[in-house]
Amino acid sequence: MQKENVKNELDSDVVIKVEGLHKKFCRNLRRSMFYGCLDVTRDMFGISRDRGKLRRDEFFALENVSFEVKKGEAFGIIGQNGSGKTTLLRIINGIFPPDRGKISVRGRIGALIAVGAGFHPHMTGRENIYLNGTILGMTKKEINDKFREIIDFADIGEFIDAPVSTYSSGMTVRLGFAIAIHSNSEILLADEVLAVGDLNFALKCYRKIAEYRGKGGAIILISHNMHMIRHLCQKVVWIQNGKMINTGDVLEMCNKYEEVSLNKDYEENNISDNAKILNFDDSFKISSVDFLDSKDSKTNKFISGEPLKIRINFQSKRSINNPIFSISLLDSEGNIIFESYSKIGEIGSLLSEGTVEFLTEKLSIRPNIYDCSISLAEGELLNKIEWHERAYKVVFDNKNNLEINQGIIFPYPQWILKNKIK
Repeated sequence: MQKENVKNELDSDVVIKVEGLHKKFCRNLRRSMFYGCLDVTRDMFGISRDRGKLRRDEFFALENVSFEVKKGEAFGIIGQNGSGKTTLLRIINGIFPPDRGKISVRGRIGALIAVGAGFHPHMTGRENIYLNGTILGMTKKEINDKFREIIDFADIGEFIDAPVSTYSSGMTVRLGFAIAIHSNSEILLADEVLAVGDLNFALKCYRKIAEYRGKGGAIILISHNMHMIRHLCQKVVWIQNGKMINTGDVLEMCNKYEEVSLNKDYEENNISDNAKILNFDDSFKISSVDFLDSKDSKTNKFISGEPLKIRINFQSKRSINNPIFSISLLDSEGNIIFESYSKIGEIGSLLSEGTVEFLTEKLSIRPNIYDCSISLAEGELLNKIEWHERAYKVVFDNKNNLEINQGIIFPYPQWILKNKIK
């Protein structure tokens, strides 16, 4: 039940060591306050108590978590919402004490655990550099020496002299990350902070993190973005319901996590949570949409690399000339992974009732849950008749043992060495 800054207990290259960590909370506020007063009183009088025992309404947010982080290492923490990831970072940062177990830390910690944490909303960005830098353990001289680098890296222009309360979340992240990465800390803790930044800033952060690690700095990163984890981290710990499922190589752990998440989140109902159905012409209606596998069986779960058929059933009270159907698959962040349009004249006119089928013989994309959008336009794409925006949920699994990499598409590559003939 210790959180220590130590030097002698750790190996020379280890900066954080977590051993048998437990943390419990109470669901009931009044009972939680009573337990707190009781525990403080017992500690004052030296009365021992069993910290590993759960009392009424208590639960373990973290249970028996152990790992270590070395110098120059980027260490990822993955797991679903509510699994205890942020709690773990807060314990490492000294915000919460552990109930059981031990955390040994060597070096100064810079933390980005929440957007805007450590900022005063009514102070300017310039003033908050000094405030937040001091919180991170920097001296005034250190802040002065790094001041221009912080402002240049944040790149928020004239807003540096505006109150932080006027900042967007992206601007706040820019300033917070700029301070933390220039804080002369040996350890950086980051919790989903890059999720709200733009692409250019994210790339700049990647380069700065690589430079930081090259100088021996260690990073612990929490993210639901597996691409980011694969790109930045060397090792990963997977936490689920407060318990450590496993720890190890980043590619192996991320692939396994995605596979388990797919099986857990999959439901037979193929209606997406993001569904939005818009009809701009009462004379036409898409009556139903069916997703079919290679055996023409209805399903919304497919094997990556196998055929996909989408059957669109419609009813039309007038002739739709030059119809253009479109189909697109989008990931959870709204990025278009795949898109296809029918060509003008390819289908013919639509009248009365009928069915249009889309077929691809091999759609090899990363195992994941995607949203599917389907639309019909007449004559040109902007002339929409009906649009089912992210209306259907499609799941792609990996049972063909495709090689998992950081990309989205699997092109079935072959690598061939052809030596020059001398």
